[in-house]
Amino acid sequence: MKVERHQELVQLVEQYNDLTTQQLAQLLDVSQETVRRDLRMLQKQGKIVRQHGRAKRINRGADESGDPFTARLRSHLNSKADIAHRALAWIVPGMVIALDASSTCWYLARLLPDIPLTIFTNSERICHELAKREHIQLISTGGVLQRKDACYIKAPLAVHLKSLEIDLFMFSCEGVDSNGTLWDTRSWNAEYKTMLLKRSAQSLLLIDKSKFDRVSEVRIGERVDITEIITEGEAFSVATSKV
Repeated sequence: MKVERHQELVQLVEQYNDLTTQQLAQLLDVSQETVRRDLRMLQKQGKIVRQHGRAKRINRGADESGDPFTARLRSHLNSKADIAHRALAWIVPGMVIALDASSTCWYLARLLPDIPLTIFTNSERICHELAKREHIQLISTGGVLQRKDACYIKAPLAVHLKSLEIDLFMFSCEGVDSNGTLWDTRSWNAEYKTMLLKRSAQSLLLIDKSKFDRVSEVRIGERVDITEIITEGEAFSVATSKV
């Protein structure tokens, strides 16, 4: 019965795009608490987006969703600059560091001193920026260039990471919900971050405060998977703080 109900629930959300918990309870002839439990499970499975008492359809064109890189550069500019400066304190010569294709990591790359580092990234903009540094060894994921997002997709990550020991993974995401789940808008972006989280000794999540208590289409991981969250004006230790 639960499997059939879940299938019907997903079909209803696909059909209507956006339904409240109350509307779903009436359509399925079950209690609102049952619907809430179902929605929590379906969100973890990546089948719906649950937000503010509503269930929303997953954008099946999720790889095309989200703002382009140029728009993200302008969003929360001062906050991202502050976060990037705070993240610099974690970097020491000789490190192997992975960066994602977020605008915050691009700001961080611009601040990096020309010291012995190895940088691994899927960002076309970061590659362009760090090509100017003589002492930084730059390793790109390669793959297909996604121009809208200025990053490479469909890269052989497993091959690259087999020979790399990542000391620190620094990344951003679309949001962290109230349960501590990390979310993104694009499946290929989430895949890159999920793999790097598993393969890195330490990881820093660099996000501005507007992204707290926010969900999106694709799950990346959980807050316990990261070492620390750095946001404007402060940092949160995973062991001692909550978003």
